[in-house]
Amino acid sequence: MISIDRFLSDEQDPKAVEKVIGKLNDLLTTGEELLYLAVQKKPAVNLLPDSIAISNKRIFYCEPGNLGLTMNFKDISWKSIKEVSFKEEFFGSKFICVPQHGENIVTEFIPKVQARKLHQAANEQLEAYKELLRQQLLEENRASASAVNYSPSQPTVEIPNLIQEPEQPIIQIAEVVEEPEDEATLKLRKLKTLYDKHLITQEEYEAKKANILDSL
Repeated sequence: MISIDRFLSDEQDPKAVEKVIGKLNDLLTTGEELLYLAVQKKPAVNLLPDSIAISNKRIFYCEPGNLGLTMNFKDISWKSIKEVSFKEEFFGSKFICVPQHGENIVTEFIPKVQARKLHQAANEQLEAYKELLRQQLLEENRASASAVNYSPSQPTVEIPNLIQEPEQPIIQIAEVVEEPEDEATLKLRKLKTLYDKHLITQEEYEAKKANILDSL
């Protein structure tokens, strides 16, 4: 059973706290803990005040019904909340919850001290949830990057190819080896180069080629 003493530190209505805590005790899930409870304080009659409770998983809105005989509970999880704020007025403060979708949830006549602490507790849990999302996203990105970097290397490891490839250069080297040209062949090649560059006439070319061939 939840002790109500720690929810009476800011002049919350003890009867309202006792009734709300008794009901919330059955609504909390595994690992869920109530962190703060604020009770509405209306300027005139305050017999049936609304309450707002903050847990580490959600915000509870507790509204008495049927002249206090029943209690209506609504809750909104941190993943569904965009932001929270409060606005101080002459009679207490407005506590405002802005959901990701839909209209703002506004509760009036929350005592100013309670509104500030309610806002602080809600903001801390909202930031904690956002940080958890950021960490999860980082982990997912790291996992994705690791998978992308690892997968392309898989198909390149083919043992048969690694064994066969060294044989190719040996064959190529053997084909490149040629016997050196003899002196007559070199002379004929140089002579042809001179003729192609128009450094000698065709008659000179034919005469010199015949001399080289005769010397063989």
